[in-house]
Amino acid sequence: MQLTRTKSVEQSIKETDEPEHKLKKSLSAWDLTVFGVGVIIGTGIFVLTGKQAALNAGPGVVLSFILAAIACGLAAMCYAEFSSTVPVAGSAYTFSYATLGELVAWIIGWDLVLELGLGAAVVARGWSAYLQNLFDLPTWLAGDEAIPDFGAIFIVALLAVVAIVGAKLSGRVTGVLVVIKIAVVLLVIVVGAFYIKTANYHPFIPPSKPKSEEVSGLTQPLIQALFGLEPTSFGIFGVVAAASVVFFAYIGFDIVATAAEETKNPKRDMPRGIIGSLVICTVLYVLVSLVITGMVKYDKLNSAAPLAEAFKLNGVTWASKLISLGAVCGITTVILVLMLGQSRVLFAMARDGLLPRGLAKVHPTFGTPYVITIITAACIAALAAFVDLEKLSEMVSIGTLFAFVVVSAGVIILRRTRPDLERSFKTPGVPWLPILAILACVWLMLNLPVETWLRFIVWMVIGFVIYFVYGASHSRVGMRAASGEGEATAESVAADRRKSLEDND
Repeated sequence: MQLTRTKSVEQSIKETDEPEHKLKKSLSAWDLTVFGVGVIIGTGIFVLTGKQAALNAGPGVVLSFILAAIACGLAAMCYAEFSSTVPVAGSAYTFSYATLGELVAWIIGWDLVLELGLGAAVVARGWSAYLQNLFDLPTWLAGDEAIPDFGAIFIVALLAVVAIVGAKLSGRVTGVLVVIKIAVVLLVIVVGAFYIKTANYHPFIPPSKPKSEEVSGLTQPLIQALFGLEPTSFGIFGVVAAASVVFFAYIGFDIVATAAEETKNPKRDMPRGIIGSLVICTVLYVLVSLVITGMVKYDKLNSAAPLAEAFKLNGVTWASKLISLGAVCGITTVILVLMLGQSRVLFAMARDGLLPRGLAKVHPTFGTPYVITIITAACIAALAAFVDLEKLSEMVSIGTLFAFVVVSAGVIILRRTRPDLERSFKTPGVPWLPILAILACVWLMLNLPVETWLRFIVWMVIGFVIYFVYGASHSRVGMRAASGEGEATAESVAADRRKSLEDND
């Protein structure tokens, strides 16, 4: 019973009004869309478009982005329903607490900590390298085996200050940088279109060829065992394998849900922010993929900067610096939004007592969780400065997909257990659409390497130890049940809000 105890939606909402844990509501639908676009348009569009075309899918990488977008779109519908119905910080962690129980909520929260923190560290390291190349800075600024990555430390520290000052300031900074990088992306599309050669699209999906073991996911060995088919690059398997990798490029719309508690009108604005950012980014990804695979033959795009490489090969050298500038701006917003997301998840877990409650302190002036923001920034900076994160970056994708599976399942469960709950946005086609989202995400997870699964399992085991040693005995839900204190109801929450308004008057 302890492991499956849930926290009601009403109780979650009631706790957002506690003075010591109350976050400032300052975000609009536009701010949320900017956050979503800010974190989605980053490393994926500047790197993965070309690399996956060269390694797995050829021009068919366009289809890979569409497949990944479909999987994300299905999950986005579920996120939109949950985040507008349960406008509480914590995203998938909070949603699963209300539907699947405390243990599953802990697992998801621990999973999101990995996804967001590791993602921010990986991207911070990339920011340092791009900045070094853009301004021809000394190579030691980006770190090596003996020297920390000072560029990564600097950007994480700077953005931590922005995050502490407030979500509104974070939104403004993100908005300016998003405008710059969208302008650069549009430049790539418009200028690059003049250099497209239709011959480069043939064959659109290159014929299959044997695939090396180290990049093989779980599905291909299974298919090989069942049907005798060899793991391959390119062909239809290559397109699907590329979809599993480019899925990393879409990580971001789910992070919008972590800001639900700081949104002025979450019932209206959360669905707009989540779905709007996903649609905008999908269109841009597809157009960029079409342009660069049309500019040069796909096998020439296996580069750390494939967009710049495509322009160089066509003699448009002036564009490479602009693309690097767009990459720096794009990556900056990714780091900021990932840090915001991670701090809000940990804030929600600490407020629930699963982590020390002192971590959930809110700044009296800025209304942000400053303690947890400082701690997470320090951890991210340390990872980015000293650890080689290349092999661990795929864990970001598996963590995100796992969260999508749980949220999609949670929508089905909450529809059955709380049909009376007011929902301003409803996921269409329940239960079939969430089931499709689950199947799509599981399929993409199975296309990730075995090593990624093993690292993910190790991280989860560490989380189990922390939960059973500390979280289970300090849970507010558990302590409330032990003391006989009942959960909040819709009527009591409404009464509390009326009293609060009367007191303010």
